[in-house]
Amino acid sequence: GMRGHRGMTTQTHDSMWKWMAAAVLAHLMTAIVHGAAHNGAQIPLSLMATLFVFIVILAGPLAGLAVSWWAERVGSLIIAVTLAGSLVFGVVNHFVLDSPDHISHVATQWSRLFATTAILLTITEMLGLGLAMRVAIRARRFPRSSN
Repeated sequence: GMRGHRGMTTQTHDSMWKWMAAAVLAHLMTAIVHGAAHNGAQIPLSLMATLFVFIVILAGPLAGLAVSWWAERVGSLIIAVTLAGSLVFGVVNHFVLDSPDHISHVATQWSRLFATTAILLTITEMLGLGLAMRVAIRARRFPRSSN
C-alpha cells in the first residue's frame, strides 16, 4: 500500500527512491531492446559475457530494487554496484575495445538501434548509479516506513 511520510525530508527522500526505481526499470527496458538488437545483428557474446549480462546487468539492479524495499541501504548499494559494473562493461565493449560488440562494427539495419540503446544504457546506468548512491547515503537517517 501507500507509505505515508511526515515532513519534507522524508517526502524528498521517498521521491528520490522512486526516481531510482524509475532509472532501474528504464535501464532494464533499454537492456532488453539492446539485447534484441544484439540478436538481430547476430553479435555473439562469450559465455562469461553472457553470464555477466544476465546476472549483473539484467538481474542485479532489479534484485537490488526488491531488496531496497525492505533494506534500503543494502538494496540501493546493490543497485549502485551492479549499475557501476554494467557501466564499465558497456562502455568498454561498445565504445573502447575493438570487438564485434563495438558500435562501429554492427550490421547496417541494426546499427542505429544498437548504438542508440548502447548510449541509453550508459545514460540510465549513470543516472541510476548517482541516484542509488544518494539513496544509500541518506538511508540511515530516513528509514522507509512499512505501512
